[in-house]
Amino acid sequence: MIWLTLRQFRIQSLIGAAAIAATAIYLAVLGTTIRTVYDRNVTDCTSACDEGAARQLIADQFGLTLMLLGGFLIAVPALIGAFWGAPMITRELETGTHRLVWNQSVTRRRWLTIKLAVGGGASVITVGALSLMLTWAAHPYDTFVDDRFTPLTFAARNLAPLGYAALAFVVGLTVGLLTRRTLAAMAITLVALIAFQVLMANMVRPNMFEPETDTVTVAEAREAGRIDMLGFGPDGGTVQGYTVPGAWVLTDAAEVVDGEGNTISHEQLSACESDGTTMPDECLTSMGAQFTIEYQPGDRYWTFQWIELGLALALTAILIGVAFWKIPRGLN
Repeated sequence: MIWLTLRQFRIQSLIGAAAIAATAIYLAVLGTTIRTVYDRNVTDCTSACDEGAARQLIADQFGLTLMLLGGFLIAVPALIGAFWGAPMITRELETGTHRLVWNQSVTRRRWLTIKLAVGGGASVITVGALSLMLTWAAHPYDTFVDDRFTPLTFAARNLAPLGYAALAFVVGLTVGLLTRRTLAAMAITLVALIAFQVLMANMVRPNMFEPETDTVTVAEAREAGRIDMLGFGPDGGTVQGYTVPGAWVLTDAAEVVDGEGNTISHEQLSACESDGTTMPDECLTSMGAQFTIEYQPGDRYWTFQWIELGLALALTAILIGVAFWKIPRGLN
């Protein structure tokens, strides 16, 4: 039975091996290039070095490429679930070849166990290898630019992709077992896995832990260079794009208030300047301008990774239980 399953899975295995080999070559070149640029602008830079400028240079040069690679790696488990997991059962059910196996000495549960082991193992190995290579290639970028919590980065590095791979294959297999139609199972699997990723990134992950809260003065933020934009309108001022090194900032736009917590209006800023303060920053400093942000500290990164891996594996175990419950029932 193992030999038969491996033989049935040989095309998928060859595709996975080719994908790993091609990606390995590309990521080896990319990782070497990132390290060369990093060493030239950071490690080996001895005089007149601007860390902020170097960070911006590396982000501009490699950010888009790594973001696209992250999106590709997140898509791989969904494709595995749809094209490996879903047809593995439905193909045999639609052609009736499962009856030949079940009428011999192979039990239904053993048949399912071997298919789960072969297909699921190949899925985890494929995604794990891709994730490991991308994590290695992007390591200098991730360490220096420090945006590990962004959705396309977090879900494509380290432990989380292993859980996604196992879950994706089992989702496809279980949906196929329930629907018994290949195209329907593939479509449902793709939709379910896309919804899972969206849900994790936007609802589950930000609320795994109670976020930390910090109140920062505009003067401190300006001095540290952590504000992307500070603007004032009819409803007051807002700070956008504030960053905390290594952390995941959850506040997109923070209201600017004075030292007593009152909203600073555009009229107040204009009046302050008309009294003789020529620089807006000086005006804001005189009013004690500040804002409050919520964030997840950087030291929680690995905790998030382990939790997300555990959630994916828990869902995988539940679906495996559903598959083993279903296999003796209604498949004659």
